[in-house]
Amino acid sequence: MVRIFSYKHLSTAPQSKRATTHFLPSSLYFLHSQSSHSIDKEVETLYRIITITQTPEGLKQSLKSSQINLSNDLIDRVLKRVRFSHSNPLQALEFFKYAAKRKGFYHTGFSLDTMLYVLGRSRKFDKVWEVLVEMKRKDQSLITPRTVQVVLGRVAKVCSVRQTVESFWGFKRLVNEFGVDCFNALLRALCQEKSMTDARNVYHSLKVKFRPNNQTFNILLSGWKSSEDAEGFFKEMRDLRVEPDIVSYNCLVDVYCKGREMEKAFRVVEEMREKDITPDVITYTSLIGGLGLVGQPDKARHILKDMREYGCYPDAAAYNAAIRNFCIAKRIGDAYSLMDEMVSNGLSPNATTYNVFLRLIRRHDKVEMALELWDDMMERGFGSYILVSDVLFDLLCDLGKLAEAERCFLQMVDKGQKPSNVSFRRIKVLMELANKQEALKLLSEKMAAFGSSTQLIQEDKAEYEQSSSDFATC
Repeated sequence: MVRIFSYKHLSTAPQSKRATTHFLPSSLYFLHSQSSHSIDKEVETLYRIITITQTPEGLKQSLKSSQINLSNDLIDRVLKRVRFSHSNPLQALEFFKYAAKRKGFYHTGFSLDTMLYVLGRSRKFDKVWEVLVEMKRKDQSLITPRTVQVVLGRVAKVCSVRQTVESFWGFKRLVNEFGVDCFNALLRALCQEKSMTDARNVYHSLKVKFRPNNQTFNILLSGWKSSEDAEGFFKEMRDLRVEPDIVSYNCLVDVYCKGREMEKAFRVVEEMREKDITPDVITYTSLIGGLGLVGQPDKARHILKDMREYGCYPDAAAYNAAIRNFCIAKRIGDAYSLMDEMVSNGLSPNATTYNVFLRLIRRHDKVEMALELWDDMMERGFGSYILVSDVLFDLLCDLGKLAEAERCFLQMVDKGQKPSNVSFRRIKVLMELANKQEALKLLSEKMAAFGSSTQLIQEDKAEYEQSSSDFATC
């Protein structure tokens, strides 16, 4: 299930832009680093003001006293920090309003959507609509279909389908163009937070008011697990003369593959080629996963070769799918061979790659092999270690391998990465039972370096926010 609000799509600093700093002259690179450090410090200062002050007046006074120039970039970063730390939403709103009241200042779409997300997550829906009405008055162009999706996603999470649809109609007087893009935002929210049946019913009840387009069907197709349902929407798509694109076909291929209907999946791929729609890496990755489900890991491996012949090169996800197939078949040697091939083709194993191996190894309690994988991962280095480390620490703690768990823990923090609080607590219990007070003191100090205990708990909540249950109702 795709979550409603992903900062991957909202980032104000694209990766391609960040990468260019590596090609700056050394003097300019130093200035850039210095500037980044200064901005980070200002973000932290403003975040503390929002967190610590108790009243709107106190917040305003502290903001004035800070003498920090509130630029759009800085406000975007502060609100992003608020979002991930679950800070006081009402104080964050006061900060948002304070910035907006300055003469000639206009918020970015990023700030607006982030603020609405923070308020919606805390069920402050009355404040959500207040912000939207004010934004319509000041800069209506910032209220976009993405804004509609952010708000409806939070509404749908805790309210009924009827209330979600009512909220959707509330946007009619707020957005510049209340059309199919807004309708698609509603359907996406329902697909993510309700059921596909709910999304289908709303689609059929409103499709006469909003002419469905390609994206409408792609949203609905991506949610179905039944090939019968997916085929029904594919037929309706054609009846309305909406031509399927690569995304539409990939959704159908994926449904067939997950349903182990591989003959149908391959027929769809042939139809794509007949229509001059070139299968992409997502198409082939689905086929690889489907062949694994029907017990054909070798045929899936051949797909990697076939892809290249069609000018499509496997990415890490494609290799991971093929590796997973061999792990499921308990052919660990073939899985390792694929990882070597992956590296030889210039692709780095990622957290998913190691996770696949570690989960297999965990089932067989192969500690030495797990530690060898961990050391290999440490040597190669890549993004976040938290998913892999949780699996490893679980294995080591279950088997009472405290010394090994301590070593891996220290390796991780030396890389500047915080182990999850769950893993830390497991190791802590074992150390207390073994009376290893000095070692426990060292690990506690290492964890404290990442922030206060309260902050760490908040960060853990943020890490698992998207998978946590929400029991609130409207």
